[in-house]
Amino acid sequence: MIKQCYDKVTQGGRLTKEELMTLSKGPLEELCQAADALRKEVLGHGFDMCAIINGKSGRCPEDCKYCAQSIRAQADIEEYPLLSSEKIIKEASYHQGKGVLRFSIVTSGKRLSDGEVDRLCETYQAMKDQCDISLCASHGLLTESQFRRLKKAGVSRYHNNLETSRRFFPRICGTHSYDDKIRTIRMAQAAGLTVCSGGIIGMGETVEDRVDLALELRELGIRSIPINILNPIQGTPLEHQTRLSAKEVCKTVALFRFAVPGAAIRLAGGRGLLADKGRSAFCSGANAAISGDMLTTAGISIEQDMAMVKRLGFEVKPHE
Repeated sequence: MIKQCYDKVTQGGRLTKEELMTLSKGPLEELCQAADALRKEVLGHGFDMCAIINGKSGRCPEDCKYCAQSIRAQADIEEYPLLSSEKIIKEASYHQGKGVLRFSIVTSGKRLSDGEVDRLCETYQAMKDQCDISLCASHGLLTESQFRRLKKAGVSRYHNNLETSRRFFPRICGTHSYDDKIRTIRMAQAAGLTVCSGGIIGMGETVEDRVDLALELRELGIRSIPINILNPIQGTPLEHQTRLSAKEVCKTVALFRFAVPGAAIRLAGGRGLLADKGRSAFCSGANAAISGDMLTTAGISIEQDMAMVKRLGFEVKPHE
């Protein structure tokens, strides 16, 4: 079955949900080896590395159960308004110097005000003028006119995770809907931005939920798919959730590779929880990562990541 699916995908076919679910029940080692071979066949040895900065922290009115920045959580985090342009540009320049290809400002909250978007557009324009790094943005449920302003200021990609399947989403968030997410993605695309969208695994969802998420992203034409591994942060509603095993992470990565063979499958938050820092997942079809610190948790140093991907035979270069 693995070989049949591999041949179908390499010949330009798309796997069905039924085929992906059958793959999920097969031998893990063979599945991961095939996903890695599929990645090499379709995309070669390129590795897309990005970094983020928490540009506005905490006091988010949304009720996402995984998030330490929700006003409904009891997590001990730092809270602050929008960072200054100087600090953000300094961070972008630092990451550029380390060989990182993309840099994103991430802000808490459902959306930004027009005034906040104006301030950030000035920052993005300054980064575009002063740095040679691709600019990404993650600012919640913006409007199409706000997306056009971001693009004009130099942003090329917008990030908005679907988080999980449509079926499981209401168990994770009740203050905005799955359709709100999809509308936002389509507006960003209509404004000429590419979109980075993925989800979080380990929140109590099933393998079927993960497959449904992958297929939804495929239908939306997403080419950059971050896979976050839940870090059960104390003070959040999911603080007692059992951490996913490395085998489950590798299985999920491999299934996403088979579902969306041409995408950058990007290991994101929670990778530091893995004993091998994601090495086995990079041998199971993943070919991108967020490096450095996450939003409210520590990440993996850029130097460590660069050394690891080089040892694995990857070449850091943009995935378009």
